[in-house]
Amino acid sequence: MTGYYDIVLGLIPVALLGISAALTFVGLSLTTAIPVGAFIAMVIIGHAMFVNAPAEASDETQSARPPINAD
Repeated sequence: MTGYYDIVLGLIPVALLGISAALTFVGLSLTTAIPVGAFIAMVIIGHAMFVNAPAEASDETQSARPPINAD
């Protein structure tokens, strides 16, 4: 079963290569198409890291020991 992060990992090269190739096919120069494709890949990575970030472990899955007090 594929999850969100599996799809993100698949979309990164698709965005970089596919969008760059499509923009080159449409008529943009390669030096313009590659940064646009890289920006879209960066947006996908940013969404996965900051907008839909992996959840931390809940209290139920953590150990029953109290946290260590550094004082």
